[in-house]
Amino acid sequence: MRAMRLERIAPIRPGADPLRTADVPPPEAGPGQVRLRVLTCGVCHTELDEIEGRTPPEALPRIPGHQVVGRIDQVGAGADGSWMDRRVGVGWIYSACGQCDFCRRGLENLCADFVATGRDVDGGYAEWMVAPAAFVAPVPDVLPDDLAAPLLCAGAIGFRSLALTGLADGESLGLTGFGASGHLVLRMSRVRYPRSRVFVFARSEAERALAMDLGAAWAGDTAEPAPEPLRAIIDTTPVWTPVVRALDQLAPGGRLVINAIRKEDVDKRVLLDLDYPRQLWLEKSLRSVANVTRDDIRGCLDLAAAHGIRPEVTTLPLEQANQALHDVKRGGGRGARVLVVGG
Repeated sequence: MRAMRLERIAPIRPGADPLRTADVPPPEAGPGQVRLRVLTCGVCHTELDEIEGRTPPEALPRIPGHQVVGRIDQVGAGADGSWMDRRVGVGWIYSACGQCDFCRRGLENLCADFVATGRDVDGGYAEWMVAPAAFVAPVPDVLPDDLAAPLLCAGAIGFRSLALTGLADGESLGLTGFGASGHLVLRMSRVRYPRSRVFVFARSEAERALAMDLGAAWAGDTAEPAPEPLRAIIDTTPVWTPVVRALDQLAPGGRLVINAIRKEDVDKRVLLDLDYPRQLWLEKSLRSVANVTRDDIRGCLDLAAAHGIRPEVTTLPLEQANQALHDVKRGGGRGARVLVVGG
């Protein structure tokens, strides 16, 4: 089968492609697993973190990709045979133990045995992949393959981030960064909190224009002050400066939710200049988002299907996965990149 594989950890730079084209045997579904003929796979910033070593695979080579839409073409022993030919999605959560205190409390995203798709096991930058049957999610018929893919991570992690803000309808929400996840959070917030105004901070003029097109009340540069103090802010950027600046924008008692698996070190010195009385006092709080649960993925898909929430996407063939990664690294585009694999 065709696959794009990561063979070594290295910075992503112009002119240097991080993935290699490979021809490898297709996997076989083991006990409790299903095999997917991959249709599309979204490209996520977390893949940059894997490739550049901030959250690297434990073993190489590895096939990345954790926003996978595919059709089941093989069912392993013990899995439900009625799922054959069903269209399903696989997100960042490949599996969890199901037995620990976190799993029993519905917090499988915090499980010590959490397995990440495309990092700990091979993912969807290939024509086939396998996954535990219990961890795949049915994709609603109204969602096309390319538009469903970003919902499996960018959408699901945004779905979880929105819940963690503790926002009430009518309270103001800020978004720092406006890529694949941010633009979906804006759309979801307009459904869940129709009276809330959304304020977007983004460096790119194209991203700010997209935010206004999607109904933001205001869009400005990361360094610009918002027109009013904000009750909650979700940060989706890969660096620290927007986090520090977002604290200036919070109202007393406000919450900043950081939606990033890792932060790059390029600007971490800004943390030394954090002004506690001005930026963190008055009961402001910070909360991080760790992974997603199966309920986050299914909840996001259901919300999108029911309310016509669709991501902005640019599609590329599987063989152009390196180009897609360079696009994500450069930033500034509209929405998400999605690889078209089969169909």
